Amino acid sequence: MIACGFSLIDQTKMITAASELARNTLRYGGGGEAHMLKLLNGMRRGVAITFIDHGPGIPDIEQALTDGYTTGGGMGLGLSGAKRLADEFHLESEPGQGTTVRISKWKPY
Repeated sequence: MIACGFSLIDQTKMITAASELARNTLRYGGGGEAHMLKLLNGMRRGVAITFIDHGPGIPDIEQALTDGYTTGGGMGLGLSGAKRLADEFHLESEPGQGTTVRISKWKPY
């Protein structure tokens, strides 16, 4: 992320969000994979990380993104916190099929 020119604050935001999503992938998805991608869109540069698991999935995504909602006894800020820390957040999940979450951070001009 330093190579993309991110500030220490933006690096910390992305690492914190990625750490939470990796933890969720392990704890709730039974493991999975993560892919990091450098983004280029014209003059814009950024980073995206995608987390994929084949766990039980999330039956109610809207509820799962609500602050304080938890199925694991935690504080319930993992998904919603990751969403706030990233510039872009995309979550796809289907019960019995697993979950895919992609977060992106763009370097300010």
